[in-house]
Amino acid sequence: MSNERYLPLTQNDLMDNSEEDLEEEYLDSALKNNKFGQDHYESSNGSKTMQDDVWFPSAQGPTDKPLFINEEALMLLSSDDGLVKRAGMTKRTKKRSQQIPHSGYGSCDPTLNASSTSVDYRFVYFSSSLPSAIHTKSLADLVPTITENIQQCFWIDIRNPTESEMKQLQSIFYIHPLTAEDITTEEPREKCEMFNNYYFICFKSFDADAYSPTYLQPVGLYLLIFKGFVLTFHFGSLPHPSNVRKRMLHLKDSLVVKPAADWICYGLLDDIIDTFAPLIRAIEFEVDSIDELVLILKESEQSDMLRRIGYCRKKMMSLLRLLVAKSDVIKTLIKRGEEKNDDESVKNYRPSVSKDVIIYLGDIQDHIVAMLQSLNHYEKISSRSHSNYLAQISIEMTQTNNEINDVLSKLTALGSVLIPMNLVTGLWGMNVQVPGQFQEDLTWFFCIMASILTFCIMSALIMKSYKIL
Repeated sequence: MSNERYLPLTQNDLMDNSEEDLEEEYLDSALKNNKFGQDHYESSNGSKTMQDDVWFPSAQGPTDKPLFINEEALMLLSSDDGLVKRAGMTKRTKKRSQQIPHSGYGSCDPTLNASSTSVDYRFVYFSSSLPSAIHTKSLADLVPTITENIQQCFWIDIRNPTESEMKQLQSIFYIHPLTAEDITTEEPREKCEMFNNYYFICFKSFDADAYSPTYLQPVGLYLLIFKGFVLTFHFGSLPHPSNVRKRMLHLKDSLVVKPAADWICYGLLDDIIDTFAPLIRAIEFEVDSIDELVLILKESEQSDMLRRIGYCRKKMMSLLRLLVAKSDVIKTLIKRGEEKNDDESVKNYRPSVSKDVIIYLGDIQDHIVAMLQSLNHYEKISSRSHSNYLAQISIEMTQTNNEINDVLSKLTALGSVLIPMNLVTGLWGMNVQVPGQFQEDLTWFFCIMASILTFCIMSALIMKSYKIL
């Protein structure tokens, strides 16, 4: 793994790259005076270097400020011209409309590219203190809102984060480089990991649009649960964050949102699992229909049965692949939440999972286990239906072959009778003397015909006795 790619940003990295016309003397002066260097850096948790903040966050006692938010990096991000504005220089940046937008790093959205000019609100901020969610196009637009509501539990949902935005978030919220790498590379394995100051959960959803070419394809949702706020990342459009925000607004009068980071996590996981229920019910109806029809349909009505069975089993295997690892993720999260740590320094900054949320997570695990059992049961039924269908086809083919063989045996028997008769008549039809050719009556003719008929009757009786005819 390249360290240069995932190292957290320093203050110099937060500058706008489009400001190429800044005066060199002002920049050199600011750096020489160490106004923004690492020597004068001090984060909200007391560490002197950015590396200490990210890798080994120190213990923090009770304070009015939220844990693990780099307010200095947050303020630098809010300024359009970074260091120069803080050094007292005149703002000389290009207009944002003239800047080239970042392309979506690892994005699944084909419309997100460098030439796109459409409005794309990829950042959503939600807090209990606000009447509704705030949608913005850039992370810098959220800085005033985060600063004003910094004491409240909040949730930031990011869609299609770019590499530079990931570095900014890594610097502000002290995200571990391994976590940033998993997010930007869209880690396919579902897991739950615990870091010093947050939980990292990789959970897979899927494209539920039946008319989409990526139907039932897995889409990752990445959750970072801090003590007092939540960050979520996903590539492509997912309905789950919006559904959870609507649910929280409906429960706002009766739900205590602060601290509700663990509840937001539960809501997202629960909404993802709920999307499997309609598909499993549809599979149940389809499997029952196939199981009943596979043995009673006529041959002309079974033309599409194999296609129906194959499509149903393909859908079941896709859902099983998406569900099989989720139980372990929930189990790990419950185990981490139930762990008791006697180290007071760790308790101050590590997020916790309340007992009520653990009960709800247990309910999600029960749903997952029930869905897996149902899918395995339907898979066995469809496998049996598939075998019955193939057996039915084999029986019908055997019956057809038997009928053909019976007809061929009768034709063979008939040929065995007619061929000797044809041979006799053929021999006497040649230019040779035949019996009675010089007599004027038909005595010989009738005798020969009687002999042929006697031969036919005797041959038929013999074949009938042997059950050939």
